Amino acid sequence: MTFIAATLAAQPGREELAAGDFASALEPLRAASAQDEAQPATLLNLAIAEDRAGDRAKARRLMRMLAIRLPTWDEPVLRLAESLRAAGEREEAEDTYREVLALSPDRAEAMAALAGLLLLRGEAGEARSLLRRCCLRDPSDAHAWNALGLAQHRLGETAEAMEAFRKAVDLDRTHCGFMANLAETAPDAEAELQVQSAAALIDPLAAPPHVGRGLLLDRLGRRSEAIDALDTAVALAPDDVVPLGMLGGLLARSTRVKEAEAALRRLCALTPDDPKPHNDLAAVLMRLHRHAEARTILRDLVDRFGPHPSVLCNMANATTCLGRQAEGVALARQASSLAPDAVLSRRALCNNLPYLDGIGGAELLAAMRACSDVQPRADLGPLANGRDPDRRLTVGLLSGSFRSHPVGWLTVAGIETLDPDAFSIVCLAQNTAANDPLARRYRAVAAEWIEVDTLSDVALAELARGRGIDILIDLGGYGDAGRMNACAHRLAPVQVKWVGMQSHSSGLAEMDWFVSDHWETPDGFERFYSERLMRLPDGYVCYTPPPHAPDVAPLPALRNGFVTFGCFNNLAKITPRVVETWSRILHRVPDSRIVLKTHQLGDADTVAGMRAAFELHGIDPDRVECRGSSGHRAFMGQYGDIDLVLDPFPYSGGLTTCEALWMGVPTITLPGEIFASRHSASHMSNAGLADWVVGSLDAYVEMAERRAGDLGALALLRAELREQVRSSPLCDAPRFGRNLGAALRTAWRDWCRSGA
Repeated sequence: MTFIAATLAAQPGREELAAGDFASALEPLRAASAQDEAQPATLLNLAIAEDRAGDRAKARRLMRMLAIRLPTWDEPVLRLAESLRAAGEREEAEDTYREVLALSPDRAEAMAALAGLLLLRGEAGEARSLLRRCCLRDPSDAHAWNALGLAQHRLGETAEAMEAFRKAVDLDRTHCGFMANLAETAPDAEAELQVQSAAALIDPLAAPPHVGRGLLLDRLGRRSEAIDALDTAVALAPDDVVPLGMLGGLLARSTRVKEAEAALRRLCALTPDDPKPHNDLAAVLMRLHRHAEARTILRDLVDRFGPHPSVLCNMANATTCLGRQAEGVALARQASSLAPDAVLSRRALCNNLPYLDGIGGAELLAAMRACSDVQPRADLGPLANGRDPDRRLTVGLLSGSFRSHPVGWLTVAGIETLDPDAFSIVCLAQNTAANDPLARRYRAVAAEWIEVDTLSDVALAELARGRGIDILIDLGGYGDAGRMNACAHRLAPVQVKWVGMQSHSSGLAEMDWFVSDHWETPDGFERFYSERLMRLPDGYVCYTPPPHAPDVAPLPALRNGFVTFGCFNNLAKITPRVVETWSRILHRVPDSRIVLKTHQLGDADTVAGMRAAFELHGIDPDRVECRGSSGHRAFMGQYGDIDLVLDPFPYSGGLTTCEALWMGVPTITLPGEIFASRHSASHMSNAGLADWVVGSLDAYVEMAERRAGDLGALALLRAELREQVRSSPLCDAPRFGRNLGAALRTAWRDWCRSGA
């Protein structure tokens, strides 16, 4: 019991202080402290109240005055340390807690708090010593045992940490956090699961065993069961932030994103002053394509708590996705400056830069290489793959997008047509719904299907090596579900980047090859890539048209009497210069309209902003139609309203260009230096429409005007285009499979030859 608690009953403002109403306690305490014979306890209570009410400077002056006046009294020094710690002034707080311990070596609050600060800055050894003293002084202090377990776990003392956590759990069987630490530390998840399952049966109404079960089930890859267990824990302890936070995080890492939003909103309501759940909620909202809402939350976090790298990274992504690319890149750069050695910050910059107007291949490669430089790399020893150049190879596909997704539509047919006598497929999958039609096709072709989303990067690399994967094809890049960090540990002798956030070179030192074609990477572009270019003889992807696509509609201009341009790409791709260029086209083509369709345009404010951007260039907002998201069949069907697609730049359309072609709508495209700027050029050329690719902004505008002026030619092309695409290399799966297989075999033989 502290001095203040012991003397509180005799002091002014005692009821308000006891109730935590520090603002109301100020007036009686100030009045009492003004007296000549004000007691030290009164002055300290006033300091505490001033501190909690917001006047830290005044509070600290009082605390320091008392410490000088009564040099043997540790209480003012302890309260000063607590004020410093609460304000995030960790170094000063640490020094002040040491002053407390110099006065009272066994003061438990100071030992525990100092240990916590030491843990935060990685000094687990000294923290362990302090916490051992705490536990010896008071063996019934569950919090001290739990903190000791954390320190021991940091030091790699797993058995000792488990013992400390078990003591904490035994002392307080209602604390979900103690049980969570115990479960996360358990070296044998299966054995510990049996213990927690038995505990849950003995006392089914206690939340902690269900928390333990949930964490252990997740570690064992049994995600659905883990969610059920944590859901039970939340139902039993609805106001406990530990199980609710774990449930929200687990749901966010699954495909159950709507449920994650609900859980995180509840958590935010319970923890209004904790920025983490609000940041997590914003990330979930972005997965739900509600970028404007996410950005509002993130801006509030920065205003309230200052810039934090993780918050800035999310804010950068949300901002770019709202068409504010320069601002998004600036935020990503700010995050990188705050945390220059953090992969997260570097990754955010790599993901935002390709959308920036004027970005060049060399600059983007430099950013990718900087991200590679900060990747952690484990020494997993030599690879044991046999060096037979002609044997059947095990090809690993690493992705979180084995489903109805751009990655799926552009790769599944090519994988299906690889020679099964030459290649065995292993799918390293994340969060893939079994009932998705493309997921079923991947499963059918795979010799092994392994869910890897619960594995750490090192564990994933060890698993891939253990399965004898010869060639690893990454289909995720630095995207949300990407595992490029795992590729840094080298999963296979030959590692290949293909599709999936394939905006440019990965820059990763361990990525050996980059699947491309001569349109994506013409001769001379090799200098923009850290990988060797695996140029396929046709296009670098094989498009699978969806069976639910509606028939091609007649040219809408013939019934409308005006031309309708369209772009169904992500708003992140529509830069201010794109809007300016499209405005020039609308001025040049009288009565023409433009239809923009993407997820972000379901938000009214975002729509207003987009129309205002065109209005700045003299375009009547009524000529700009904005449409939000829809189901895929309806999405495809809305190309029936479009005469011509205008490709964005520098990040061009990819799958959207293929879909437009399938629906009879050609795309005018302007490629640049970076890989992302050349997707449409590749697809259009591969489909026999290379004459729709231009080399300058003026040529882009002139072609749009010329094509829009020849409705007869447009109508004829539209009527024939689906069959032309169907019979082109863009959709010729057997041809693509042969090309890809030959390229993979060449890469393998090169490794066998080189001995690398």
